[in-house]
Amino acid sequence: MTQRIVASITSAIVERRLMPGTKLAEQKIADIFEVSRTIVRQALNQLSRDHLVVLEPARGAFVAMPSVEEARQVFMVRAMLETALVRQLCGSITDAQIAQLREHLRAEREAVTRTDVSGRTHLLADFHVVLAQMLGNGVLAQVLADLLSRSSLIALMYQSSHSAEHSQAEHVEIVDALERRDARAAVRLMEQHIVSVESNLRLDPHTPDLASALRHPTAALPR
Repeated sequence: MTQRIVASITSAIVERRLMPGTKLAEQKIADIFEVSRTIVRQALNQLSRDHLVVLEPARGAFVAMPSVEEARQVFMVRAMLETALVRQLCGSITDAQIAQLREHLRAEREAVTRTDVSGRTHLLADFHVVLAQMLGNGVLAQVLADLLSRSSLIALMYQSSHSAEHSQAEHVEIVDALERRDARAAVRLMEQHIVSVESNLRLDPHTPDLASALRHPTAALPR
């Protein structure tokens, strides 16, 4: 049950159903899953170790609100790991694995086309984990899964304008390079993909002074 609660909260964060800063009331969660608060506390402690939840003394648990510096560090680590991943994968990937990736891309495309926000969010993130699994490295796959969950939370915080369609198209280009066993292109495309996602986050918001803000013309208020 602990893992079920962890998985449920993680999915809700990744799929943008739980926003940063949301309070996670122990008793309410216990009622939803029909478990004791002890079980819920164990789940929240695990999520805290995964940096998805913050536990505050006397206040309770909240969905984490990553800082700008943390966001940059997460994407830096992703770039380091995932470029090395595709370079190594180019030397070992099989035709059957390429076919598996093509099927994953098809599912991504269908989810994007039918505007299935929950489905496409899960599939676009899972693409990176599938690549790690193809190396047979369970530790790397788990590390990437954790980083991708944090990336989803960061995207919620900083309102990514990187479209699902754009991500899906970049995934296709990466698989094309893997199919050619072109390690140099695969590394370049993966690096560009991660940089593109990060660059579309508002990590440097422009905050005008009060006078500028109040002089800015605004649309009429709704009536």
